[in-house]
Amino acid sequence: MTGPQLFLLGGSFLITLGSFAVLPYMSVLLHDRFGLGLGVVGAVLAVASLVQFSGGVVGAALAARIGLRATMLVAFAVRTAGFAAFVPGLTRPVVAVTALFLVSCGAALYLPANKAYLVAGCGRERRPGLLAASGSAFNAGIALGPPAAAPFVLTSPAGLFTGVAVLFALVGAGHALLPSVADEGAEGDAEGAEAAVKGADAAAESGAAAGGRLPPFAFTVLAVYVFMFFQHYLALYAVPRTSTAFYGTVLMGYAILLVVAQPLFARRLAALPYAAALRLGFGAMAAGTAVLALGGRAGIAVGAVLLCLGEIVLFLKNDLEALARSAAPSATVFGRQRLAAGLGAFAAAVVGGQLYGVAERASAVPVFWLVVSAQALLLPALLVVYAGRAARRRASGEPVTARRPR
Repeated sequence: MTGPQLFLLGGSFLITLGSFAVLPYMSVLLHDRFGLGLGVVGAVLAVASLVQFSGGVVGAALAARIGLRATMLVAFAVRTAGFAAFVPGLTRPVVAVTALFLVSCGAALYLPANKAYLVAGCGRERRPGLLAASGSAFNAGIALGPPAAAPFVLTSPAGLFTGVAVLFALVGAGHALLPSVADEGAEGDAEGAEAAVKGADAAAESGAAAGGRLPPFAFTVLAVYVFMFFQHYLALYAVPRTSTAFYGTVLMGYAILLVVAQPLFARRLAALPYAAALRLGFGAMAAGTAVLALGGRAGIAVGAVLLCLGEIVLFLKNDLEALARSAAPSATVFGRQRLAAGLGAFAAAVVGGQLYGVAERASAVPVFWLVVSAQALLLPALLVVYAGRAARRRASGEPVTARRPR
């Protein structure tokens, strides 16, 4: 790796370490400190999450206009201002909510440019390792941020927010020293993108492609949609059935497995056909959520391991496939992928709350995980069927939206 790439990976770790020293506790601060109702808190967090994910397309557009390094610097300025604004926001709820949205906007602007800079000028053979290392750096920060901040978040939140703002200012200053690079995704991989699209067309016409010409965008929506059920509702399910300590141990083990395994399997995942990766990834998520329904320590631990496998396969492979199929600049591709993740996360938040509530009222919470498992199997299959029919209609010259004659 080059010096700038190593700096970006270290910065990714520090960014998520600082962010997750604060963000996981926002619901506690908004509800307990400011007295906001849970419904209001949920709405604020849902919108902030949607901004953080879907705003990636804005970050990609900004990168195309002013460049990758300049976009990252703008993102750091916005995010640092957001964390600094949390200090006066401790006594003013409106300021605190504004600070949260500034932090979310900064994340939306930063991530597409960060990933595009990381892989700029690299051939397709180096992308899997770099993107996997980036994911590991982010996840390491996610794992360590909450326990590092736990002693301070309620006793001295002003000091915590100030420290995080200073950390972001320092890491942002380091980004100013990075050399300027061009986002050459459109030029550097145009030939590979054309070959990938032709291969997808041929496979779709023969009925062998998983999804045919359906873009990885759609499978990213589904992957994040299924995964966020686990992310949002495992605590509600696991803590009453085991203990807080066991739940924390599962989360830490999950993070360690993700950090270590993703770079190790990156090259094999890159070589794996997309259809096989989809079957493996969604199959692992379906099996993991089904095992969670068994409850108990063993069921929860094994279910978490299987879901970790699904995340490793789907999240990395979808990004790689999106890059390979597109001749657009890398930042644009990553921005679209962030939008897909935002749509999936938002849908899971809306649907999951209703499903979990129904299962809880019926005293049948394990059924909730079986329903999620069924979705992990059925929804990708329905997408594949739809894409196959659309491909056959295109091959025959029939409009895709045309109805079959009665």
